[in-house]
Amino acid sequence: MAFVNVDPENRDDPFYRYKMPQMQTKIEGRGNGIKTNIVNMVDIAKGLARPASYTTKHFGFELGAQSEFDEKTGTCRVNGSHGTAKLAGLLDKFIKKYVLCYECRNPETKMLINKNQMIQLKCAACGSVSYVDMTDKLTTFILKNLPKQNKGSEDVKQRKLNKQEKKQGSSSKEGISKASSTKKKASGCHSQVDEKEEVEVDDNDDDDVHFQTDTSPEAARQRMQDQLSAATANMVMLSTNESEKKEKVINMVSNKSNGNSNHHQTLVEELKANLNNGISARQLKSLMGTHSHEKISALLEALFDGIEKGFAKEVVKKKNYLAAILTQEKGSQLLLLESIESFFEKVSSTALKEIALVLNALYDADLLMEEYILQWYQEGLKGVNKDSRIWKKAEPFIEWLQSAESESEEE
Repeated sequence: MAFVNVDPENRDDPFYRYKMPQMQTKIEGRGNGIKTNIVNMVDIAKGLARPASYTTKHFGFELGAQSEFDEKTGTCRVNGSHGTAKLAGLLDKFIKKYVLCYECRNPETKMLINKNQMIQLKCAACGSVSYVDMTDKLTTFILKNLPKQNKGSEDVKQRKLNKQEKKQGSSSKEGISKASSTKKKASGCHSQVDEKEEVEVDDNDDDDVHFQTDTSPEAARQRMQDQLSAATANMVMLSTNESEKKEKVINMVSNKSNGNSNHHQTLVEELKANLNNGISARQLKSLMGTHSHEKISALLEALFDGIEKGFAKEVVKKKNYLAAILTQEKGSQLLLLESIESFFEKVSSTALKEIALVLNALYDADLLMEEYILQWYQEGLKGVNKDSRIWKKAEPFIEWLQSAESESEEE
C-alpha cells in the first residue's frame, strides 16, 4: 500500500514522518445510480485518528451530494462520479480544519468538545488548543455523532448533577441561595471540574493506532536522517554527486530548527507592512483568514510592538482591527485573551503595568465579555504559567469585575 504525508504542505518532504494511505477510489453503478466508493477510507481515517464517518460526511457537504458510511462493512460512498484527485483535495481541506494543529501544524491532535459545545484541537506536540470554526456544516454533524465510547462521560455528568441536587435539597434556604450564587459565577469561569468534563473525540477502534507510519527501509533511513543535525546532514550529503540536491536537503534540515521563529517573524513583518500601507479592518479580516493563536499574536505584535507608555490608549485607537479578528463564535474571545497573555509575557515591566487598563478598555468596547475574561483568568491561575506576573497585574480589574457581578446579583 502506498503512503503519503499527512500535511498537504509537506507532501514532498522526504523527512516528514506522519503518513496515511494514499486514497483509492472506484466508480460503481450507472446513470442516476452512479456512486464513488472510497475503498480505503477506514485505513485513511485511522491514519488521521478521526472517525471515518466524519470524513465521509465532509465529502458530502463539500460536493453537495449524499454520502454514507456503513459502520458494519466499513464502506464509504458518495453519490456521483468524482475523481480521486478531487476527493483527495477535499480530504486535505478536512485535515487542515480538523486534524492539524493551527499553531505548529503537527497532526498529533485530539478533538475535544468543551462545556460550551465548542470543538477544540489539543496538540500533543506543542500543547496549544485551537478552536475549530463552528460555522462549518460538519461541526453540527460531529456534535450529534460523538463516538460511542464517549457516551459514558455524559453519565458522569448526570451523576454529578444528581449529587449537587441532593446536596442542595438537604441544605437550608440560605445554603441554596449561596449555591445558586456560586453556580452563576461558575458559568463565567471555567472550573477544574469543567476541564475534566471535556469530551474527547477519538476513533479508538484500535487504541494503539493513531497514525500510519511507513516502516519500509527507505522510510526508516529518512527518519534517521531527520534527526541529524545540520552539520551531520552536510557530511552525509557530501557523498552525493548531485550538488543541487545536497543544498536542498541541508536547507530543509536547517529550516526545521528555525522554522517556527522565522515563520512568526515573517508573519509579523507582513502584517506591519499591510498596516503601514493603510489596510482597513475589513481587509485585515479577509487577509487573516482562519484565526489561530499564532496569527492573533503576530497581529498584536505588529500593532503594539515597542510601545512602553499609553498602551491602553493605543488599544482603544486600534480596536477596530481587534474587532475584525473576533467572530460570533465563543472561542474567538478566548483566543484573543490567550494571545494578549503571550504578548504581555514579552513586554517590558512598564507596559505590563497597563494590562488591567487594556482589559478594561476591551471590556468597555464590548470586544471582551465578562464571562470569558473570568474564565481566562481562572484557567491562568491554575495553568502552567500560574506564577506569571500577568495575573497579579490584572488582579485589580478582575476584582472589580467580580464585585460588580456580586452587586448586580444582590440587586
